[in-house]
Amino acid sequence: MKLSLDTIDVAIMILYGVIIIGYGLFKAKRKDSEEYFLGGRSMLWPIVGISLFAANISSSTLVGLAGDAFKTNTHVYNYEWLATVVLVFFAIFFMPFYLKSGVYTMPEFLEKRYDSRSRYYFSFITIIGNVIVDTAAGLYVGMLVFEIVFPEVDTWIIISILAVAAAAYTIPGGLSSVIHTEVIQAILLIIGSIILTYFCLQDVGGWQGMLDGLNNYGDRAPVNGMSADEILSLVRPADDEFMPWTGLLLGAPLLGFYFWATNQFMVQRVLSAKDLNHGRWGALMAGFMKLPVIFIMVIPGTAAILLFDGVDISGYNFQIPRGGTTVTCENLADCTDYTYPLLLFYQLPTGLLGLVLAGLLAAMMSSVSATFNSASTLITMDFVYKLNPNMTSKQLVRAGQIATAALVVLAAAWAPQIKQFDSLFKYLQQVIAYTSPPVVAAFLVGLFWRRGNGTGAIVSLVIGFVLAIFMLYSDIEKSSVETEISKELAVSMPDADAVTLAQNMESMLQERLNPIFYEVAEIHFLHKAFYLMVTALFIHIFVSLMTPPPDPKQVEEFTWKRKLLDEETVELKGLPWYKNYRIISIILLIATAIMVGAFW
Repeated sequence: MKLSLDTIDVAIMILYGVIIIGYGLFKAKRKDSEEYFLGGRSMLWPIVGISLFAANISSSTLVGLAGDAFKTNTHVYNYEWLATVVLVFFAIFFMPFYLKSGVYTMPEFLEKRYDSRSRYYFSFITIIGNVIVDTAAGLYVGMLVFEIVFPEVDTWIIISILAVAAAAYTIPGGLSSVIHTEVIQAILLIIGSIILTYFCLQDVGGWQGMLDGLNNYGDRAPVNGMSADEILSLVRPADDEFMPWTGLLLGAPLLGFYFWATNQFMVQRVLSAKDLNHGRWGALMAGFMKLPVIFIMVIPGTAAILLFDGVDISGYNFQIPRGGTTVTCENLADCTDYTYPLLLFYQLPTGLLGLVLAGLLAAMMSSVSATFNSASTLITMDFVYKLNPNMTSKQLVRAGQIATAALVVLAAAWAPQIKQFDSLFKYLQQVIAYTSPPVVAAFLVGLFWRRGNGTGAIVSLVIGFVLAIFMLYSDIEKSSVETEISKELAVSMPDADAVTLAQNMESMLQERLNPIFYEVAEIHFLHKAFYLMVTALFIHIFVSLMTPPPDPKQVEEFTWKRKLLDEETVELKGLPWYKNYRIISIILLIATAIMVGAFW
């Protein structure tokens, strides 16, 4: 099959691109800094909710979910349903403080609770994360799609075009342009996902046909002898390579909390809400929208196991760098990030293909434009404004636009490097697992412990960062040695079976790799996240107790008290149930429990 687009598909994609850029410019708000960075704090709850969902289920998540579902089965969905639990916690405890404080950024909130040291550290880390995780991942997905259609075009040209397209309305329009275009893109993305799921299930004989096919698949990868029930199970054994149940319980929630409750990229949408109620309703709406993701975004990747069984894709010349060499993918297991794009080309007819591809690229633009805006907000409000507090609102907007342009260049330069990792979703989760635990600890201690102070916060953040770098370096060292050993074994044992090769790999790895690096690298990244979190909490508490207590005003205004819950209970008494966020939260948690139970 030739992977190409007909004229009508190309026309649909171009037309959509022009319309969405025009719409983004039409919805621009840039009269002053509050309008540019926070959309004038006027967004209603449906806009907030859909925008949160669209920013999260971006092109990188969509491609990552399908690819990991193909490679590691459906328990990749655990990251999705956990978001609903985190959003309930966020709506109850954190959101009131964020909105009441009137902050522009999450690092600004840390300064109000602690001091400027924590603010600058977290701001710097967040900016780096926005560039190498969120923005670069979005551009990477666009690169995958266009590499299929235009294999003769250089990667850097594709990346540059995508980055400029996403910045076209973000730089002049600010957050209002980002959020309003996200709403359109989310609707198209959901419709496209439903259509693709329908075609995938139809081709494998429906739900029962998929179950029968998986049960009869045998010992071949990626199923490796598992039954359909095991493949569709969300809770895996403690020795599972990708998500052991211990990692699901201890590590995965930390990643979710960081992403939804402290990440400027996501929380900025809530800060743009008209008031607290609209912010809460929007967050809970996003939580409800996460539940069907398993059916419309994960299951297609599982169905791909059957759809691409025995399909040779070496003729497409999909190449990925591995350990200093370039590998051509002979089957989808070699490069699972191509799962979703290949499903689109294999399953969808002309016209519909162009529409769904437009949705995928729309999600990419949504993600990239959102991270551009959030990172430029951090640069402008946490650094530029601090250096020159006399700047006018218009000058701050101009500084934000210049910062966005610089971020476009940096993200475009980093995006091709993501191919060095096993999969896009693993790249996203591992980076967050190493960087987020100290930050999560700082926010939790700050909100729930009155004695926590700025010195404890900055010491725990810095030490946590050093430990994260050490863990990441251990992984890189292990990967490098594994690559060398693989080359040697390919020459010395060309006819050996997989079990023998694995045994020799493990033995040689222990001999050559530094014992400390080996032990650290062998720990599952979700367990590492938990250990980092516990370490950061201990350091924060210990240092705080050894140093003077914080300013009483900081404690009073930014620390949670039971009295707040009691006061809120009185306020909610007269509201109908559908406006009472607590009742909505309970319904959401029950729906989540039912979904998890169905795929336990």
